[in-house]
Amino acid sequence: MKTPTELQQELGRAIRVRRIRQGLSQVEAAARAGMSRSTWKRMEVDGPGLVENLINAAIVLRSEEGIAGLFPAPAATSLDELLQRQAAATPAPRQRVPRHRKSP
Repeated sequence: MKTPTELQQELGRAIRVRRIRQGLSQVEAAARAGMSRSTWKRMEVDGPGLVENLINAAIVLRSEEGIAGLFPAPAATSLDELLQRQAAATPAPRQRVPRHRKSP
């Protein structure tokens, strides 16, 4: 289970990634959202108080797993980009370490 701080940071990162992929600066995004750039920046770094309240409510209601999904990454624009995303999301295969058998 994640802490409220971890969920805030995860949500902030998701917002930042989505903003960048849409080609918006913090200034542009903040203006469109009706807030100052400093407020937007704080939201991307650690989330404002309202986000904390939302996260706390989600935890209470056992709905915290989907919080970061509120801002999904946009669809890949090319096959190369899709393959890069898949490679980044796929963990490296674990290497098997041979066991030594005891001799009788």
